[in-house]
Amino acid sequence: MSQKNIINRLKRIEGQVRGLQKMVEEDRQCSEVLTQLSAITGALEKTAEQIVKQYTKGCILEYEKTQNEKILDDLIANISKLKNI
Repeated sequence: MSQKNIINRLKRIEGQVRGLQKMVEEDRQCSEVLTQLSAITGALEKTAEQIVKQYTKGCILEYEKTQNEKILDDLIANISKLKNI
């Protein structure tokens, strides 16, 4: 996925978050707010997945060129940061 596609996804998510904020300000029903929150969470998770795929491919290609173990260590450390998403 290209950087442009990721930016477009993030802009859509930004719009969803603004919509969620408006829903809360308008005191919309809890079920509606939770549905929107769930959609935002799913969109963030999918975006994170795409970023991780792209990052992982880049790391593997760089490791194959350099055989530098630190690249793999950094990859593992960064993927570990996402375990709670």
